[in-house]
Amino acid sequence: MALVKDNILLQSVRGTLGGEITIYERNGQIIMAKKRGRSNKKPTPKQQEARYKMMVAAAYAKQMLKDPVLKDYYKSKAGPGQNAYNMAVKDAYNSPEIQHIQFEDTTVVVKAKDEFRVAAVEVRVLDSAGTILERGAAILGRNGVDWYYKAASLPAGGKLIAVAVDLPGNETVREIHLE
Repeated sequence: MALVKDNILLQSVRGTLGGEITIYERNGQIIMAKKRGRSNKKPTPKQQEARYKMMVAAAYAKQMLKDPVLKDYYKSKAGPGQNAYNMAVKDAYNSPEIQHIQFEDTTVVVKAKDEFRVAAVEVRVLDSAGTILERGAAILGRNGVDWYYKAASLPAGGKLIAVAVDLPGNETVREIHLE
């Protein structure tokens, strides 16, 4: 790859020359690179999964950028050489992370993070037989990371399930057995 500077011949040239060299512009710089060809190898299952995930993320990004508020949000997260579309694809590609769940009496504190924003956290309390006793939305704390849910009770032998959801709808589920 080569960066072209102050060359009058290549100032307005874009595309592939002779099937060997590709010339394109990114961030105001003209770049010359060897033309890439298709691979002759069959994609692995992981590659196929990644391609599918990227296709879904790209479709999400196109839909999300129709909303001017979300477009502005993603644009504000973009760095040099990035745009709102890049950020929306990145957000859709990665799921949120539930880092920690702790208890303060009957209050459940879920620490959930995402590179962009966790949109919601839902908490479900189940008894030992697996029946849902209660479920509800957690409330975001002042620090922007901890989500609080006031449970009516936390039965011994039961389970607590926390579900974190980001803007694209990616979910992360974490389950804890209550003692």
